Amino acid sequence: MTDTSIPSAEPELDEETATAEGRDEVEETEGGTREKKAPAESELFRQSEIAADYVEGLLDILDYDGDIDELVSGGRPMVEVVGDGLQNLVGQRGATLEALQELARLAVFRQTGTPSRLLLDVGGYRANRRKELAAVAKNAVEKVKEYGEPVRLEPMSAFERKCVHDVVNAMSGVQSESEGVEPSRRIVVRPAD
Repeated sequence: MTDTSIPSAEPELDEETATAEGRDEVEETEGGTREKKAPAESELFRQSEIAADYVEGLLDILDYDGDIDELVSGGRPMVEVVGDGLQNLVGQRGATLEALQELARLAVFRQTGTPSRLLLDVGGYRANRRKELAAVAKNAVEKVKEYGEPVRLEPMSAFERKCVHDVVNAMSGVQSESEGVEPSRRIVVRPAD
């Protein structure tokens, strides 16, 4: 039997818990210890260019107009698509955007042989969603501090969970953790130990 599945560009790599482990090159120091080094900015920019070319091809096939920007931000390659009428590329709660991001990551992986932490944004969806999630996280923190009881949030994507974890971790007296399995994985905010 032939395996026709498409390999994931990042097997078992979840954005919310992503660390430098397993993705960066390893270099040996003078003392003989091994340290991980982050990909060079030029390599990250190359990844964003590859992904941008892939996304541009998809836009042409779908007959969508959009301006594509390639950049590196926060040590991650990024591609931003800006234009009108791109909501179908985002989909319900960003589901289509997540799928497009995985396809773009796969395109990078096929050309470089290296898994990518590429972040794709369409029509500013991720930036707007980040603001919404910050408000959700702050509201949950207020409830936890007021009642002293854990608060379970609705299931979220890895990107969304990471946004909430970042906000909660920046506040004192509370902590957050994820529970459950995809696609029902959610965050629980609770008083700090």
